[in-house]
Amino acid sequence: MSELLRTYGRRALTCLFRAILQIVMAFAVNLPLFILAVLSVAFIPLGVGVVLTPVVFQAIRTVADQQRAWAAEWSAVTIPVPYRPEPAGAAGPLRRLGRLLADPASWRDLLWTILNVPVALVLGVLAGGLAVYGLEGVLLAPWLALISDYGWGPFWPVEDWGAAGIAGSVVLGAALVVVGGPVGPFFLKAHALFGQSLLAPTRAALAARVEQLAESRSETVDASAAELRRIERDLHDGAQARLVALSMNIGLAEEMMKHDPEMAAKLLAEARESSGTALTELRDLVRGIHPPVLAERGLDGAVRALALTLPLPVDMHIDLPGRPEAPVESAAYFAVAEMLANVVKHSGARRAWLQIEHSGGRLIMIIGDDGTGGADPAAGSGMRGIERRLAAFDGTMAVTSPPGGPTVVTMELPCALSSPRTSPSSGTA
Repeated sequence: MSELLRTYGRRALTCLFRAILQIVMAFAVNLPLFILAVLSVAFIPLGVGVVLTPVVFQAIRTVADQQRAWAAEWSAVTIPVPYRPEPAGAAGPLRRLGRLLADPASWRDLLWTILNVPVALVLGVLAGGLAVYGLEGVLLAPWLALISDYGWGPFWPVEDWGAAGIAGSVVLGAALVVVGGPVGPFFLKAHALFGQSLLAPTRAALAARVEQLAESRSETVDASAAELRRIERDLHDGAQARLVALSMNIGLAEEMMKHDPEMAAKLLAEARESSGTALTELRDLVRGIHPPVLAERGLDGAVRALALTLPLPVDMHIDLPGRPEAPVESAAYFAVAEMLANVVKHSGARRAWLQIEHSGGRLIMIIGDDGTGGADPAAGSGMRGIERRLAAFDGTMAVTSPPGGPTVVTMELPCALSSPRTSPSSGTA
């Protein structure tokens, strides 16, 4: 029995603490932020709002993210993040303001900040106040009734109820204590569901996301099929043909060993040379599927090894505190490899630069060159294949390449890192 009471007490106190936290957050944070947001938007024509509005809305997003975390931890209610991804690189105040105000999630956050004030108060009081109010009726009402006319709840004043009022206070208070503990989490969950209705992506956003995933899946399937056909073609036209010729040379050498040993020796020498060439082609094919250096040294080492093979210098800055998952790492490597190959083949550049870093849960890769510019992903070049490869992982690619150069390609892949490393590396290959 005592263990049951302790469990009940812990649950009631936890529910009370969380309810008070929600109420304090609503009045001390949400309400001031709503007022600041309205004022900052109103001050945009004066210029002050251009700088102030993004700061206030970012603070609102931080509070909304905290609400999402509480909803998941306290009530097992998942609220996905609906914000549009920020493009890589620095942006001016006007562009940042424009992106923020164009995001529907910003306005839904603003609506949540004001509506959460009354909702958090009502649901918070119901979640944490029932048990406390009932406990007051059980413990304090009889004592207060003896020393004053003060009663409790519906049994007030005491002189109108007498002893029945004291007994009623105890009974009703005990009932609220018993009921308040179990129903408190339901009110907290109701508050989480209210937050989900405004802080989660809209149906239109989800539908667009589903359409994007379907398109990405279709492109990934097509890219995989094309890759398999390339591997099959390379095997058939390269290693397989050389192995067939090798088998034929060995067979002829066996037949001529007794009659013409000198010719048999030449055929065996050709067979040995063909076997070496076939082995080299197989290694190149395997390297094209997943380079061994990538598995051994990670993206940092693999990109550096790749840059050393290029006929032009590449300035590099790589800051990766860990390694992405293998599929993401492979996609990133081949995207960088394709872009560097384009620099060599088409740009006429004398120098290139490469920056790879991990920030905000995204792997950011920036490749630039001082070439002639004019690169266009829509022109059917290898850039379109890179876009498909990145899209399979929700990645993006942005190309800036005016005529005359320079060309700058920014690629991003959402990912987490593991196996932390100590310091960034930079240099020239």
